[in-house]
Amino acid sequence: MKYRLPSILTCLAIGYHVPANAEQQQPSSPAIGCEPQAGQVDELAAISDEIECYAETINLALTKQRETTQRLREVAAQRRQTSGGSALEKAKVDDGLDANALMGGSSIPKSSAPDVVGAFRFLCGPGQLSYNDPLVYPGQKGKSHLHQFFGNLEADENSTYESLRASGESTCTSDLNRSAYWIPALLTGDGNVVRPRAVSVYYKRRPASDEWFEQFGNEAAGLPRGLSYIFGWDSNRRTERQYNASSFKCSGKGKSVKGTMSEVLADCPAGSTFIANITSPDCWNGKDLTASDNRSHMARMKRDRNSGKASCSKSHRYVLPKFTLTVVYDIEAGDVPSNWMFASDHMVPEAWREPGYSFHADWFGAWNDEALAAWQDGCIDKQLNCSDGNLGTGKRLKRNAHYPGEDYERIVPVPARP
Repeated sequence: MKYRLPSILTCLAIGYHVPANAEQQQPSSPAIGCEPQAGQVDELAAISDEIECYAETINLALTKQRETTQRLREVAAQRRQTSGGSALEKAKVDDGLDANALMGGSSIPKSSAPDVVGAFRFLCGPGQLSYNDPLVYPGQKGKSHLHQFFGNLEADENSTYESLRASGESTCTSDLNRSAYWIPALLTGDGNVVRPRAVSVYYKRRPASDEWFEQFGNEAAGLPRGLSYIFGWDSNRRTERQYNASSFKCSGKGKSVKGTMSEVLADCPAGSTFIANITSPDCWNGKDLTASDNRSHMARMKRDRNSGKASCSKSHRYVLPKFTLTVVYDIEAGDVPSNWMFASDHMVPEAWREPGYSFHADWFGAWNDEALAAWQDGCIDKQLNCSDGNLGTGKRLKRNAHYPGEDYERIVPVPARP
């Protein structure tokens, strides 16, 4: 029986000895790179030694390959952590901020195990109300439905990654997060807007070292500089019945009701809170920071029918930290929450129009590079359970003047369209 022997290239790749005359050896010669012991004369013994040497070579090659794969994974993860993004991203922008001065000391949070993800959370207060949308209607002032912004207070129709990074106070705990977040404004039905008391932002992803990524052919990635997207109800598909990644709940006063927005608000008394949740996609195509529809460069994980496990498709194989927005609205005496609707609900065809059906969110990333790298490395990739701006590194985001509290204007008139 003939055995296929390891090539010279294989031996060189794994650091095995290659005889000087290897290229001239005949097919009957011992394995290339595996010289027989001196004095071997018995043909069967020589073949046995040759096979044993070949097996050792293969085992060594496999071990080297595993070690190399792990090293490459660690290097890639470190590169993402230190850059705060993936290979394709916008150039760094100097925000003029002293990151260390805007961080305070903190304890290291506990592991999030048995949960398989690392988590990073912080709170935002309500920002400006605006008819602008820099993603859908860039440069077109007053073109969109009314939005409730939070994050960068200077976000407007002309916002770009560069402008958001360069200036603006933030309502999201710290000015180190100048990202812009916006959702449709919540309307009372009688000419007013209900502003949220607070918005919780909860990022999570498996650590980059998790073997799950190799198992499913996915790759962990950090948030690239300049990424933006919209998620939830899609106005481009308004004539279609849509699945929406949002949910609604009434909490407080002995209540904990989940369902459609109408069902929840039908029995949500004064003193309770109305909560809207929506979760972003986490699969990225790795090449586009945006798309013509502001969506197709991102995707959600799909569950395999056979295994029951979810993963990203080959076209969107980069797994980013996804985030959940939890928007909290207070209900007080005199409110009629059964009349409340989001500003975009009127865009839904009458056949399935109902309060909350059109709920969606926009995100335009503009994190300080040092802060972004800190929480992705400290919280996400070390699988820690970080909250209230704790970065998982012994530091946390210091709260600024816009940190949410009880003193805010809850009900304001619907602003005039410019």
